[in-house]
Amino acid sequence: MIALVLGCLAAGAAEAQTKPKVTSLGPDYPKSAIFIGNSFFYYNNSMHSHVLAMLRTADPAHRQDYRATSVTIGGSGFDWHDVESYFRPNAIGKYSFDDNNNVVFNKLDKLFDAAIMMDCSQCPIHPDLKSVFTEYAKKDADIVRAHGARPIFFMSWAYADKPEMTAQLAEAYTVAGNDNDALVIPAGLAFARAHQKQPELVLHAIDRRHPSVAGTYLASCVVFAALTGKSPVGNSYRAGLDEPTATFLQQVAWDTVQDYYGK
Repeated sequence: MIALVLGCLAAGAAEAQTKPKVTSLGPDYPKSAIFIGNSFFYYNNSMHSHVLAMLRTADPAHRQDYRATSVTIGGSGFDWHDVESYFRPNAIGKYSFDDNNNVVFNKLDKLFDAAIMMDCSQCPIHPDLKSVFTEYAKKDADIVRAHGARPIFFMSWAYADKPEMTAQLAEAYTVAGNDNDALVIPAGLAFARAHQKQPELVLHAIDRRHPSVAGTYLASCVVFAALTGKSPVGNSYRAGLDEPTATFLQQVAWDTVQDYYGK
């Protein structure tokens, strides 16, 4: 059964038919971000924490300039989130903790440079929900922009036993990104590429939907590459993975981002 599933995943590697219009956040790359989504984000100690660790590792001299937080609801779609409320003053991001566990009350010109948003795992392609995805992609992108931040859509991955979702999700997110002048992070395409190149590597949890630690790390590497325009290859933060596995995932993430953005 496992061999069959992995074989299907390799066969399911695909790309969006539509090409993305927005291919970089530079030259003013964001240093702070809010991740708005569901359990695909919060599994394995939350994707934002891994992305933040990679950012700070890559630029230790300015590590305190990087901030990230996550607002997630299990099973949620775009329409479950009150995005406007996430930008209210003296709430999210009001304080944090330093390396010595001291409370730091943040004095911020603005809460976040970017909002990384993910719909539920099948909402963008579900016949009963894809219109909601389209509607709220625009609503939430407009809200984020009104608060001086950049909207970013996170393209999620296919279920382990439904590889056909890869191309469907890629197309849906790319179209939404183009319609809203928003960058799309192609994590789903990176999952498909990794399965194709190294099918024995397990990127899903036992439920075949949520990410394993390797899956979260791969997605984090894709986010890092998209946010910074830099390769994650060689980053010493590995989320507890062995060096060969981490290096493989870093390379897959970079290759996927380069291909998707047409670099």
